[in-house]
Amino acid sequence: MEYQEIAIGLDVGTTKIVAMVGRRNEYNKIEILGIGKSKSIGVHRGVVNNITQTIEAIREAVSEAEHSSGLKIKEVIVGIAGQHIRSLQHNDYITRLDFENVISQKDIQKLIDQVHKLIMQPGEEIIHVLPQEYKVDSQAEIGEPIGMYGSRLEANFHVVVGQISSIRNIGRCVKAAGLNLAGMTLEPLASAEAVLSTEEREAGVALVDIGGGTTDIAIFKDNIIRHTAVIPFGGNVITENIKTDCLIIERQAELLKIKFGSAWPGENKETEIVCIPGLRGRDPKEISLKHLSQIIHIRVCEILEQVNIEIKNYGNEEQKKRLIAGLVMTGGGSQLQHIRPLTEYVTGMDVRIGYSNEHIAGGENGIISNPEYATSIGLVIKGLGDKKKYLCNTADTGHKHDENSEFISTKYYNKNRRLNYEEDHKKKKNKTKSFLEIWADKFRKILNDTE
Repeated sequence: MEYQEIAIGLDVGTTKIVAMVGRRNEYNKIEILGIGKSKSIGVHRGVVNNITQTIEAIREAVSEAEHSSGLKIKEVIVGIAGQHIRSLQHNDYITRLDFENVISQKDIQKLIDQVHKLIMQPGEEIIHVLPQEYKVDSQAEIGEPIGMYGSRLEANFHVVVGQISSIRNIGRCVKAAGLNLAGMTLEPLASAEAVLSTEEREAGVALVDIGGGTTDIAIFKDNIIRHTAVIPFGGNVITENIKTDCLIIERQAELLKIKFGSAWPGENKETEIVCIPGLRGRDPKEISLKHLSQIIHIRVCEILEQVNIEIKNYGNEEQKKRLIAGLVMTGGGSQLQHIRPLTEYVTGMDVRIGYSNEHIAGGENGIISNPEYATSIGLVIKGLGDKKKYLCNTADTGHKHDENSEFISTKYYNKNRRLNYEEDHKKKKNKTKSFLEIWADKFRKILNDTE
C-alpha cells in the first residue's frame, strides 16, 4: 500500500467557490486529483453576506471534488480576502536569557507569538505575522538567525489584519458544511505560490490578482513579502457597468465581457456589432464592440490606478525598492483581451500573465493552469509545503494528529486505486481490536495458570 500526502484548498470567492484536491508526484509537480466548482451567490467582495447560500455553495463544490477524486474530504485550508483586509509593518524583539546557546526555532516562535498579542483596532484580529529581516544584537539584515549566538533577537514583521466577524463567518460556513477548518491564508499569498518564481521574488515583483469582487496585491522584494493590499472591486464592477450601459441582463453582460470584451478600445472598429437575443420574444439588441471596449477600458483603468497607488505606497520609486521583475497578473480578470499592454501603459512596468503551468503535472494542456484557478492551486501548494501536517499512519490505530499543525490533514491514497478512507480505516480498526482481544485473553490465561 502506498500512501501520499493530500491537500485540499477551498477558494471562497465572489463569483465562484472552488474545492481542489492535490498531491505531489515523484517529479515534485502538483497532481490535481479532483476539482469542484459552484457559483458563489452568498459572497460580496470577498465577504460572506448570506450564510445559508454560502454553506450550500461550499457543499456543492466539495461534493463535486469528492466525486472526481474518489476521496472523502474532511479538512480544508481556506483562502481569505475582502475589503476588510489591511496590513501593517511592525518591529519587535525579545531578550534571550540563555544567550550561551544558539538561537533556535523556539526563539523565533516566541517572537512571533509576542507579535500576535498586539492590540488591534476594535473588531480586528491578526491573520498572518510574516517575518522579514532579523537583527541579532548589533548585526542587521539577517535572513535566517537560527544557529547564531546572540542575546537580543529583533525582527521586522509584515502583519496582515482582518475583521473578526468576517473571518468567523467564513469559518462558520466551512464547519456548517461538514468540514474542519485546518487553516486560513491570505489569497494573494496563495496566488503568489502558484504563479511567481523564486527569481521574480528576489528581483522584486508585484502580483495583481483580479478576481470577481476584489483585486488582491502582493509585493515581494529580496524574496520577502513587503506589501499586501486588497482593492474592493474587480471583474464584477466591469460586468455591472456593461449591464447598466447596454441595458441587458447580468448573464449576457458577463458573456459579452468574456467573449468579445477588450481593454483597449482602439482594437475595435465602429462597424463591429454583436447581436444579443431579446428577452421573451423582444427584438434582438445590437451592441457596438467599440462601445463595449470603452466601458471595459474605463473600469480596468480605475483598477490599475489603484494598483499604481499601492505600488507607490510600497515605495517603488526608491532605487533600492525597484521592482525589477515588474508586474504579474492573474485571476479571472487577467484574461481580458489586451489587458497586458494596457497595464504596461498605465503602470510603466513590464507585465506578464501568471499561469501555474510550471507547478502542475500536465498543466500545459489542461484548463487547471488557467489564471482563474491560481488561488486554489496556491492553497494546495501551501498545504503540501507546510512541514506541520497531519500524518497518515499505516498502523491500525488510525492517523496521527499533530496538535500544532496549522494546515491540511493528509489523506490516504493508493496509487492504483482510490479507496474510501473511512470504510477502510474502520475495517482495519475492527480487525486490530479483535486481534488484541485474542492476545489479551491468552495473556490472562497464562497468568492464571502461573498462579
